[in-house]
Amino acid sequence: MSRKDPRAAGLARLAALVADETRAACLLALLDGRAWTAGELARHCGVAASTLSEHLGKLVAGGLLAEERQGRHRYVRLAGARSAQLVEDLAARIAPGAAEPPRTLRQSGAGSAMARGRTCYDHLAGRLGIAVTDALTARGLLSQDTGFALTDAGLRWFGTAGIVLDRRGRRPLARACLDWTERRPHLAGVAGAALCRHALREQWCVRIGTERAVKVTDAGERALSALLGLDAAALR
Repeated sequence: MSRKDPRAAGLARLAALVADETRAACLLALLDGRAWTAGELARHCGVAASTLSEHLGKLVAGGLLAEERQGRHRYVRLAGARSAQLVEDLAARIAPGAAEPPRTLRQSGAGSAMARGRTCYDHLAGRLGIAVTDALTARGLLSQDTGFALTDAGLRWFGTAGIVLDRRGRRPLARACLDWTERRPHLAGVAGAALCRHALREQWCVRIGTERAVKVTDAGERALSALLGLDAAALR
């Protein structure tokens, strides 16, 4: 009598979905939290539109991507925070020396910008994300004792800063997300998403280039210094 775990087939299908370089490239690109057209992803991945369409169909059918159509355009995005967490967690487990080194000065600059500060789906990552997480922890606003959790002081801090926490869903309020460049966890979950959204809306950070990289503005330096005692100038 077979004792095979009933989840085994599903896990195998999921692994097969990710185990393709083109599909993996799509998933990594979509970590910027935006919806992309099939044409944009095809150009990003360097494949024909027909080839990319087949890959997208598999990712949508597998539940990793969600599809939206507006007129003649087909948009895809990550299906949600759980899909983003899966992709980021897998990327974080790639050995530091295993990634292909940059071939051009432009690629090198883009990689440095991503390491300095970026969005990870809907929260801050890179050295910026780690610095914010460390500052929250040092001020007793975030506890890392047994996983990530906002303290009572942390909840008050978010309210005082005007950062709204939407706690209606099942998503955890605070979650540790392993940063693939820093090899340390940064803040994700409802709190991480709210902080990132607020930072972009108030232009504490602005997106740069076509990747997920962000940079801290002068206004962001002042705000992060006042609210968290963070020396954001060191992140430039």
